[in-house]
Amino acid sequence: MTSLQLSAKEEMVEKLLDAAARGDLTQVSSLLSHVPSLINQKGDSGWTALICDKFSVNSSSQTAYDISKFWGHKTVSNLLGRTDEGCQRVLPGCDLQQQENYFSREMLERLSVKRSEAAWLEAKQRDPDSVYLLFSNLNPMVCSSDQDQSEGGESRLCRFSIEAVEDLLQKPHTVLIFLGVEKRKGPSSPPEATREPPAWFAINTDEDAAELLKRSREKNCCFTKMAHRDLLKFSEEEAGVVAQARSVLAWHSRYSFCPTCGSSTNMEDGGYKRRCLNSDCRSLKGVHNTCYPRVGAVLLRGRRGRSGPAEGEEGGGGERRDPAEGEEGGGAVLLRGRRGRSGPAEGEEGGGGERRILLRGRRGEEGSC
Repeated sequence: MTSLQLSAKEEMVEKLLDAAARGDLTQVSSLLSHVPSLINQKGDSGWTALICDKFSVNSSSQTAYDISKFWGHKTVSNLLGRTDEGCQRVLPGCDLQQQENYFSREMLERLSVKRSEAAWLEAKQRDPDSVYLLFSNLNPMVCSSDQDQSEGGESRLCRFSIEAVEDLLQKPHTVLIFLGVEKRKGPSSPPEATREPPAWFAINTDEDAAELLKRSREKNCCFTKMAHRDLLKFSEEEAGVVAQARSVLAWHSRYSFCPTCGSSTNMEDGGYKRRCLNSDCRSLKGVHNTCYPRVGAVLLRGRRGRSGPAEGEEGGGGERRDPAEGEEGGGAVLLRGRRGRSGPAEGEEGGGGERRILLRGRRGEEGSC
């Protein structure tokens, strides 16, 4: 009898979930009017039909608020942000400011013009104020805010000085990249104005992870294990740093050989270029995109902005200006529209979608493509 009752209940839950997914308001209202308790029953994915249980989380430990904030659904996140206090969220902060690109927040000045200055980089590497982030096989070392290292806790990056990682820099398989320097938050006093802010570097090594953890003085330290979940536990500022570091380190891990001739390569420009060691290689003549990581950011803008906001979104223009637009001189950032198309207005000549595209770089140069 008990199993029959459970089966009947599960069947009603499945009917409610299916009706809600199809948008069948009549059937949803009918089922809830007969059995109101169904409104908080969860399916196999852990969600309710109307997502009314704001404390439910998915397999990545995200609440409905976290998902709406991550994907930039401003209206939904504003509604969910007015919930009861105590709702545990993965994404830190309870502010309702629109944050479209979680991994694009910039807390560092990348200073791409300094990457080719070997003497300057060497001095920054030896500077005791410089910050080093330690990666083990592309996984950053983090400190958990919870003593029990629960899945829902916030994480922060472990930061090291040159003394703690100096021996790793001497090993041949260690990859070191320059991330940038800290941005100045406001007007500085005369002594601080003449002093350069601390530089940040990222190190990736294949040394034993357990031994690397012993270098940290912090408690509850570990290396991230599931990138799709663990990288969502950082603050927006640190998430941007991790995204920059991990993308460049991943490029080095995949492209250690020249894509033109297959010879070995070495790193240059603070980790943002690989140079072929074969003196006869064609990649040494001219500028080739195979020598650089495709992670730079720049805004692609049309002569007339005809892209609209995505369906269900508020706001005016469809173009979203990436925060990293002014940091780099090349690369591309996504131009989002409601359907991803733009074309000439009625009565205009021309068949192509984009009339003219401008590339706006670090110094404001423009060029058509």
